[in-house]
Amino acid sequence: MGNPRLLPFYDTFTRLIGARTAQWQLVAQAGTAPGDTVLEIGAGTGTVLLLAKRAVGSATVIGLDPDRYALAHAHRRAVHQGLELRLDHGYADRLPYPDASIDRVLSSFMFHHLPDAEKSAALAEAHRVLIPGGSLHMVDLNGEHPGAVTRLLHRWHKRDEPDLSDGHAPLRGPEAATEGHVVALMRKAGFAEAAVVGHGRAAVGAVTFYRAERS
Repeated sequence: MGNPRLLPFYDTFTRLIGARTAQWQLVAQAGTAPGDTVLEIGAGTGTVLLLAKRAVGSATVIGLDPDRYALAHAHRRAVHQGLELRLDHGYADRLPYPDASIDRVLSSFMFHHLPDAEKSAALAEAHRVLIPGGSLHMVDLNGEHPGAVTRLLHRWHKRDEPDLSDGHAPLRGPEAATEGHVVALMRKAGFAEAAVVGHGRAAVGAVTFYRAERS
């Protein structure tokens, strides 16, 4: 959200723009099994994490984000709902987890914020931490079909873009790469199987679902 004071309203905002349906679909797509370890990169205020934990209570659910305010808000939400999450401060392009330690990596409306160099690094890190047979599941804006809300947010970010980066590039405006470009980056990062697996629509415009597997 850019401003910590707006964080309590973010969940309501995502509901209003229709993102919650896509987030539920992402969790279902991941097919988490009991006992799995699930990591969301760019976890924000914890919406997807909480959905994943409610879906499979025995899963270990980890969220990583560079914004400490968002992580604190996610923690408060988890405590309020009586759910146990692990929340870590960090960056998707240098994950603080061992090789082959994660069963599922999730990403929800985060990927478009990264410049290409960090996109590639984040995908390579996701590939590194996944177990053989583990999978990456993403939903993101489709850059070819932005909605009115996306264009409005783009102008907002360009006007007053916060820097929560601790040395990383600040968040980009809410643009998204083409589907083919995202799939190509996944394959370049080492994923043997990478594909578009679904589409949806929200107030932010068209959204695309991706799946990639570490062979």
